[in-house]
Amino acid sequence: MSNRPSAARYARALFDVAQKESDVTKVQLDLTAVVSTVAENAELARVLASHTVPELARRNIIVSIGEKLGVAVPVGKLLGLLAERRRLELLPDIAAVYTERLHAHRNVLQAEVSTAAPLSAEATQSLEASLSSVTGKQVTMRVSVDPTLLGGVVARVGSTVYDGSVRTQLKKMRDQLVAQG
Repeated sequence: MSNRPSAARYARALFDVAQKESDVTKVQLDLTAVVSTVAENAELARVLASHTVPELARRNIIVSIGEKLGVAVPVGKLLGLLAERRRLELLPDIAAVYTERLHAHRNVLQAEVSTAAPLSAEATQSLEASLSSVTGKQVTMRVSVDPTLLGGVVARVGSTVYDGSVRTQLKKMRDQLVAQG
């Protein structure tokens, strides 16, 4: 069963509290820092996930991690709450949903871009500007290289795919030639 709906409820509540009581960006950075800290330490992750570790001990561990990282008050409270409810496994999903919500609040879209070869800084900026113009929102890109494209670019923005790859153009030409005959 997916934890995403539960994580979304926690993330929504945290975002609402952060808007009123804290800095929404700091909260996002704090969540990411806690998730990274736990993910980077296998022993810590095991202890926090273990049902044999007493609830109070788990709570104290995660709260002390938050204190050492200097997290915002709403994040510290969330950590304690998740530990008490035995829901610490939701932290990565909460961080992801919170980040999505922050991007939506700021009118920012995340684009996944694949290119046949690495893009120059100028080409990256130009593509970002073009995608922003098409979508009407600020676009940030995560670029990866996929040599199977042969050339061109494939950009996925939300559920929309902009495919300007040579591979796709060649496939369209082949399909037209086959259809003609």
